[in-house]
Amino acid sequence: MLDFLKKKRSVVLVLGGGSARGLAHIGVLKVLEKEKIPIHRIVGTSMGGLIGAAYSVGVSLKKMEDTALKFSWKNIFDPTLPSMGLLAGKKLEKVVMELTQNKSFADCKIPIAIVATDIEKNERIVFQKGNLQKVICASCSWPGIFNPVRIDGRLLVDGGIKNSVPTRAARSLDPGYMIAVDVGFCVKEGKINNIFQMLLQSFQIMGEELNRYQARIADTMIKVDLGNIDQAAFDKAKEVILKGEKAAQGKIVQIKRMLSAYNFPSLKMADQEELWD
Repeated sequence: MLDFLKKKRSVVLVLGGGSARGLAHIGVLKVLEKEKIPIHRIVGTSMGGLIGAAYSVGVSLKKMEDTALKFSWKNIFDPTLPSMGLLAGKKLEKVVMELTQNKSFADCKIPIAIVATDIEKNERIVFQKGNLQKVICASCSWPGIFNPVRIDGRLLVDGGIKNSVPTRAARSLDPGYMIAVDVGFCVKEGKINNIFQMLLQSFQIMGEELNRYQARIADTMIKVDLGNIDQAAFDKAKEVILKGEKAAQGKIVQIKRMLSAYNFPSLKMADQEELWD
């Protein structure tokens, strides 16, 4: 038992994918920051990788929220002649560069790992170095929608197709106390009218099944209930962020109790006593 507790000397935050639904991570981070929950490592995929990277390089949550509230699909919509994707991804790269302030992995104040998928070899690829912006773009590149990104000879797409909530990748990197955030999927029944809706629905169905397994690995899972808000609903950013805050607040007592049990020095004695009153 003592050996087990000794291993839990770091807090690993895992942020899953979800496109517009992934904006809930901003709300989760607001609560963790307010409650002074220490974060020693972040592992993210897709939108979770982007938000995690921005937070790691020091972008304020206020700045992230302001950006999210102004964002729309036109910011990343750059159609191209279909070869491997409907969108070129150049506008996505610009958004990523601006939000991460063109900083590098070495600039990250909190170590971050970003997960992508090698579509040719069916492999999960975990990045902790390299071109941060290019890696994030790879992790966000939905197959069929965005052109894939080639890095070191690998053809890379969205990390979410293998690890929507990359708890397995996180556990392989760090044995610490794992807090994972799952924004879920919105599988809607109804008529499919275009290729975007077809691809989106395919991701939703696939991701819903994957997440059931990933959830078992985390020590604490924050599951954000976003109802019928789909992955394309950037116009509902405010509501999504608020729901992220609500979900995180609902887990704070559990998180603090776990940190107290692991005797984290960053949790003040007064806080520990309050948990058990």
